[in-house]
Amino acid sequence: MNSDIYVVIEHLRGQVMDISYVMLGAARALAQATGGKVVGLLLGHGAQGLAANLAAGEVLYFDHPALAEFTSDAYQKVLTRVIEEKQPRAVLLGNTSIGADVASALSARLNLPLLSSARSISADGRLTCQICGGKIMAESGLADGTTLVTMIPGGCKPDEGRSAEPPPVVPMAAPALDDLRVKLASYVEPEAGDVDISIQPILVAVGRGIQNKDNMELAQELADALGGAVCASRPVVDQGWLPTTRLVGKSGKYVKPKLFLALGISGAPEHVEGIVDSQLILAVNTDPAAPIFGVAAYGTTVDLLDLVPALTEQVRQAKGG
Repeated sequence: MNSDIYVVIEHLRGQVMDISYVMLGAARALAQATGGKVVGLLLGHGAQGLAANLAAGEVLYFDHPALAEFTSDAYQKVLTRVIEEKQPRAVLLGNTSIGADVASALSARLNLPLLSSARSISADGRLTCQICGGKIMAESGLADGTTLVTMIPGGCKPDEGRSAEPPPVVPMAAPALDDLRVKLASYVEPEAGDVDISIQPILVAVGRGIQNKDNMELAQELADALGGAVCASRPVVDQGWLPTTRLVGKSGKYVKPKLFLALGISGAPEHVEGIVDSQLILAVNTDPAAPIFGVAAYGTTVDLLDLVPALTEQVRQAKGG
């Protein structure tokens, strides 16, 4: 058993995902508590360059054609070997579709404890985890031996996990990866033509609290007044009230607007993951315990159906319209 904290670097199509930087920032506090160092685990093919700005003491790089794109089988085999051989104090993975898939399998395969939905890590190594969609917070320390942890955004900013100096990269041999059960065939992307919410400076986001499709017009009027665009959380897109190109979150798009106005959005980790780089987050939700208030700079529990028309009118008057 060593005291190091390992971080599984999540990347997609040649780009390191923000959750990886969030984990590296959080891992620094945990490593200080354990007396170890932060070690990045980078799996890929011809992807060593992705390690250039990772804030880690070192990066263990596994290069293999089967690791060019994510498959659960390949990641499980590589990480199983690493954990068995290195026995780190903890292994951090994103609480994403990728990380949650791998973490649960590793926990069962290696009989290791798993702390899920960790949001922050204190200086003394205590982890705060979300339960019930963020309505309950639970504190925990690391269990004896290696502990697996899946992390959600919110506790650290991605910039805390970036470094101006490239870390040492240690090439590692991957295990045999010839008998994988699942391989990636292709990516399917939505057709271009809709508004690209990932580059909009102002976003008005709607969630379940909008109640029905007719009320979507209120959000559009506010967005028009502000000079922004309308986007949504999963429940709105699932209802067909907006296309999937407007979905924000880990199964949609990551956004970095100057202003993100969340209307009737609870703030599930899957959604928050996509908005943590917003410069200013304002939240409107009648539930004072909604997790969205945990990442918002300002918020109100006023009913959005009362607030939005009044706010739209105020914006129009301020603009002289």
